[in-house]
Amino acid sequence: MAALICEVVYRGIFQKNLAARIVRGIVLSSRKADRWGIAFGRYGDSPQRNGIPAKDFAIVADTKEELEQNMARYEPKHVDISIVVDDTLSKGVESWAWYGLQPINRLTVPNGTVLMTSLQSFDSLLQDIHKKDAPYKLSLLRAKASFSGLWVYKEDHTEVRILGALAKLAPSFLTLDAVCEAIKEMEWGSDLKVDSARKAYERFETREVKITEGNAEIPFSFEMPKWWEMREGVSIPAIPVGKPKEAGKGYVPERNPYFKKYTTRTMRPVINFETCVKCTLCWIQCPDSVFDVMPDGTYDAAMEACCGCGVCEAVCPVENCITMVNEAVFDDNASQWEMWRKDKTAYATWMQSKIGDKKMTARSHGFRFRGQYDEEVATELESGGIEIIAGIPGENAQHKK
Repeated sequence: MAALICEVVYRGIFQKNLAARIVRGIVLSSRKADRWGIAFGRYGDSPQRNGIPAKDFAIVADTKEELEQNMARYEPKHVDISIVVDDTLSKGVESWAWYGLQPINRLTVPNGTVLMTSLQSFDSLLQDIHKKDAPYKLSLLRAKASFSGLWVYKEDHTEVRILGALAKLAPSFLTLDAVCEAIKEMEWGSDLKVDSARKAYERFETREVKITEGNAEIPFSFEMPKWWEMREGVSIPAIPVGKPKEAGKGYVPERNPYFKKYTTRTMRPVINFETCVKCTLCWIQCPDSVFDVMPDGTYDAAMEACCGCGVCEAVCPVENCITMVNEAVFDDNASQWEMWRKDKTAYATWMQSKIGDKKMTARSHGFRFRGQYDEEVATELESGGIEIIAGIPGENAQHKK
């Protein structure tokens, strides 16, 4: 007897429909291959929040008894294939039910596979993916992240391309013919999607990852209190009042010391301090109290607290003062203001390199792209789609004054 266990790691709400379609497709395909299967979501990730990493699981087994045996636990403790539908998750995840940062390959078994949708290179991704104490495989489907959330479904064939790749990765459980039969019978299936699955079967890329490769950083974690250390009753300590910054100038709000929120981010704000008019709007409107008031009256975003929602860019009245940029191009959570104060010329060069790359600013959550996916699917599907300008944060700020 044998079983195949898959997890789909996705952005809460924004990719909820996509994840559900993938695990549902795995089960339907397994049935076509005369296997038993079940799909379910991670209980601890409910309720979901926008962008917070969440998980769905699919288990396929040779027999009903084997399936029941693997279901007899809260959630899988190890998986054969980790499916990651947004490459910014390669930095690690901190879900609603997790305390600390969890490496994206944490549950992947030795010699298992991390299957990711990405246009980045293997080497670039491995700069973010944490090292693992066992070898595994990294497989890539060349595509941009598909934000198929509650507001809009992005019909870009991501789900069937992943099914096609799985048929190649686990042929004893999901044959390509079974996958194609399942796609045809699904209410969202079509011959075009069958062709996409077959192309993914042939074209996705894989490389072995050695134990010496990956990000050597130790993921953030903290000790949970023991039961005898907990306070009586249902009480939660309040977050303390903030404090002044340097020499009594500026202000730093206190924040939750445990839930960092930065794994929620798919984009982060890059700030031009030279053009900041100190209007306070970003500081007031930020839903997570991310902005520190600096001694000179400008505002710096504390990147460990920033969830990447883009509200600051939307409310900023100055064109290009705040620009949302793809999280994948950043290596740390260092203070931008401190970098600017240390060397303003070097900071200006760094800032322009980030906001000047349209591929890095042409990214957002699905609800900003309503009605525009047909154009993307029709052109250059295999390369991840064309760049869409309308609806992108920053591009809508052309007439800000």
